[in-house]
Amino acid sequence: MPGFRQTGACVETSRTLNLGTGRVPRARSFPVLEIPGETLCPAPAACPVCGGRTRPNGAASCRLAHLPFGGSWSVVTVCRPRARCTRCGASARAPAPFRAPGRTATLALVRLVEDLLAYGLTPTDVALATGLCRQVVREIDRERLACLHTRPTPDGRREPSPPAARSRPLGVDEFKLHDGHRHATVVPDLESGHVLWLARGKRRSALEGFFDLAGDEWMGGVEAVACDMNSDYERAFRERYPHVAVVSDRFHLVRNLNENVIGEVRKDLRRELVEAGDQEGARRLKRTKYLLMASRPTREQWERRETGPRGPSEKQASLFCGEARPRWQAGPESAVRCRELVASNELLFAADLVKDTLSLAYESHGPRQMRELIGHAAGICHGTGGRHFVWFARLLESHMDGICAHALHPVTSGKVEGTDNMIKTLRRKHHGLPDDEYLFLRIMDASRKKQRW
Repeated sequence: MPGFRQTGACVETSRTLNLGTGRVPRARSFPVLEIPGETLCPAPAACPVCGGRTRPNGAASCRLAHLPFGGSWSVVTVCRPRARCTRCGASARAPAPFRAPGRTATLALVRLVEDLLAYGLTPTDVALATGLCRQVVREIDRERLACLHTRPTPDGRREPSPPAARSRPLGVDEFKLHDGHRHATVVPDLESGHVLWLARGKRRSALEGFFDLAGDEWMGGVEAVACDMNSDYERAFRERYPHVAVVSDRFHLVRNLNENVIGEVRKDLRRELVEAGDQEGARRLKRTKYLLMASRPTREQWERRETGPRGPSEKQASLFCGEARPRWQAGPESAVRCRELVASNELLFAADLVKDTLSLAYESHGPRQMRELIGHAAGICHGTGGRHFVWFARLLESHMDGICAHALHPVTSGKVEGTDNMIKTLRRKHHGLPDDEYLFLRIMDASRKKQRW
């Protein structure tokens, strides 16, 4: 290290850590290499307080964590000359240029920690590799991420950096932050996948901070935003930036149809058959949830498929002792069974008709044609008189503008859902991140890591 000189032989010691819990301890011993030395910089000749002359006043030593060497943690013991002012009595030590500011570690070790964290290792893994405390590693990581993704404010605080590149399509969604119905809002760029904004809450106020940060000039280049059917998000964009087209995502619409209409209608029919004593009819509806939810192209693919279960692959059969069970695969018999169920009940037939109408609406080439098809699907739902269908018809009518905006701006929330999965994976990898600010910084960094590496 520049400015450091070793003064003696290295001594190997050990340090014991508990890698388990208090109830189930798991002690492990780590070798530590002690390196004695001194700094080459002399004590200051002038007092840093009053500027007076100083005289020698012995020496003081400090221990600094250093780079791991040969599978062992290393610690350098640095002897630093000390001086005392003859005028005010203040004491000063010789500088150590190899020491990281504010840390009991060397600059080389801090740079190694930053590189390992940027590569993708967790703070726990880095702490075990370098011998630092996990909290210290987190603080180093927080400072690194703050320099990358935030900027200082005039009052001394830091705020997220404004978006650098222009974005035409945006996405907005909420994700679970903590237990107890606490959520956060995420705004990613649908072209690059970069997370531009994170805030606590899922109300309209969570987006106001993003609007103020980005500015009216930057938001003027945004053409569309893809979101689920959260009315607060839609109202926030339409009130402040009416030129931005709010596109209701197709995935959420189809999921509402499958889960809240087809799934509930199937349950009600099976319950009615059981109460009426028709056990055979109830048995035919059993295990038909995904058959009824399948789209028409999926059923056509079933009809072209060969009959019979699919056998296990060689890799699956050799994982454990014994042979793997063959995996069942839908075939022509599944398509025939689905057609029979749809033809046997008016509500199931109406649900299948609504599903096909929505598919045609999303394949249309203009907003007028799409609006007509969506209105036709809502009319079919009202005509059935079922409470689940009426609820879905009201959902279509209340979000008609957002659904039909897909004809002009064919964007989806696919990257938004991928960002949500990335957040879940990140939290599982770190065994939970209770600090919201640190979690937000990690999310922003993880969304940009693909481009950086």
